[in-house]
Amino acid sequence: QVQLVESGGGLVQPGGSLRLSCAASGFAFNIYAMRWFRQAPGKERELVATITSAGDSTNYADAVKGRFTISRDNTKNVVYLQMNSLKPDDTAVYYCKATYIIRNYWGRGTQVTVSS
Repeated sequence: QVQLVESGGGLVQPGGSLRLSCAASGFAFNIYAMRWFRQAPGKERELVATITSAGDSTNYADAVKGRFTISRDNTKNVVYLQMNSLKPDDTAVYYCKATYIIRNYWGRGTQVTVSS
């Protein structure tokens, strides 16, 4: 059974940090590229960050460059999103996605709220 389970969300003040985790099971995690998306209320889901299957290349949306870092541990089947210098505009539900050729799996999301 394929599962992607996000965790680590919560309420944080502007300027604070959070680390999201996405634990994978039921598929060959180490051959899948992994992505973090987010969706704010009333907005479309947007791509935040991408990491290759081996973890040797990453890409970020302009809005998060220099503040967010995506990483993965293929021995633990986990992908992370370290989020620093958080802003209210970062408030959203964050989802992880696994992709291999035409196969795609999504997690159910974790809420991140940035507010004072």
